[in-house]
Amino acid sequence: MPQLLIYITASSPDEALAIGETLVGERLAACVNILPGMISMYWWQGEVQQDEECVLIAKTRDTQVESLIARVKELHSYDCPCVVALPIEKGNPAFLQWIDEQTG
Repeated sequence: MPQLLIYITASSPDEALAIGETLVGERLAACVNILPGMISMYWWQGEVQQDEECVLIAKTRDTQVESLIARVKELHSYDCPCVVALPIEKGNPAFLQWIDEQTG
């Protein structure tokens, strides 16, 4: 079964932890890595913005992606949260099997 990395940004470490705990707790993701201290620059409402954010990288399988995205949108403080799926093309077979087992 294909596995994916889900790239998510959050407004703070607390928000990232809450989202990550929910995704793992509900088995929508096998694992979530949280990387605080990212600086984001982006256009929003006609102006360039700059903010400190956290990155979440979730590991899941393709059958969970739609539910995971919907759950992040429910939990997130942003009107339009960044949630994108990137396919895992190769990797440690045992780790990829573990992702499947944890999100099954």
